[in-house]
Amino acid sequence: MLLYSQLLLLCLLPAGSGDFPPPRLNVSLELPPDQRWEPVLRHYDAAQLRRMVHQVLGSAVPKWVISIVETLAAQLGTILPQPYEAEIRGICKALGLKLGDGLLINLFYEISGFCTSIVAQDSGGNIYHGRNLDYAFNDILRSLTVDLQFVKHGQIVYKGTTFIGFVGLWTGQSPNKFTISGNSRVRGDWWETMIAALLKRDPPPSWLIRDTLLEAEDFQSALIKLSKSPITANVYYILGGVKPTEGVIISRNLNGPVDIWPLMPKKGQWYRVETNYDHWKPPPPYDDRRTPANHALNATGQKNINLPTLLKVLSIKPVLNNFTVYTTLMCAAKPDDYKTLVWT
Repeated sequence: MLLYSQLLLLCLLPAGSGDFPPPRLNVSLELPPDQRWEPVLRHYDAAQLRRMVHQVLGSAVPKWVISIVETLAAQLGTILPQPYEAEIRGICKALGLKLGDGLLINLFYEISGFCTSIVAQDSGGNIYHGRNLDYAFNDILRSLTVDLQFVKHGQIVYKGTTFIGFVGLWTGQSPNKFTISGNSRVRGDWWETMIAALLKRDPPPSWLIRDTLLEAEDFQSALIKLSKSPITANVYYILGGVKPTEGVIISRNLNGPVDIWPLMPKKGQWYRVETNYDHWKPPPPYDDRRTPANHALNATGQKNINLPTLLKVLSIKPVLNNFTVYTTLMCAAKPDDYKTLVWT
């Protein structure tokens, strides 16, 4: 199985070696939801994608969960919010996947990541946002990482970074408005929590990011939507804007905010770092990415922070680690500077 996975990865990775930018493709919001992913999927081999999905599900998803989701699959149209149910259904049709498998792979990506996100303000009041996304199965996910531009009437409505087959976004930007990243805050038996919340028709955290990128008019409206909308799993939302002090970390439970932690540059608090632990508690010693990131930011200094230096901070170990799939750098006030680097 290991040899097969390595060969499959070689088939999907771009020519050459080393770290690389992912493909950048368009998703038309003018197409019906069950058709809008087809142009993206044409760039990939359907049989290879099916094998990858089955490999991940077979290794990571409890059998009882698979049984429940297969039972619910016929009723997904009445359970899942739109347009995501239709998008998943369209992806499954295009790839020849069972609808239950398409939902399962989307749910798996909702709760299995470990990440580091940073929002920072330089001495001129500019806001920068960077994130590392860490996952198991990173050998597969590196080959499936893609930058997407969601387009309507020839204009980019929002953009984000995700995995092929996953309709949510953990990383995204609304041009000249705000940037968002999401970090897992999962505690306990997450499968039970996720399925129970789905039955209430609440969106998973990454779907709320897409909704916010599409609907929110500015940083403040994005802050309200990300803070108050019901979701299916605990999460940290990291939000950056275009004006001084527009940076915040929102610690969420299913029904609302547990804590809102804004930038306070006048008090010397010009950056915020979030990994996967509540910021008011010490991180566990076996997974302390917060302390090295804080030290690197302090050494960089507020007057020197920008996207290149933020990349250097996100590249130190263990902030960058063997599970890191990609790093994305964003500045909503300079939307063309959106950049993703896939790590090999």
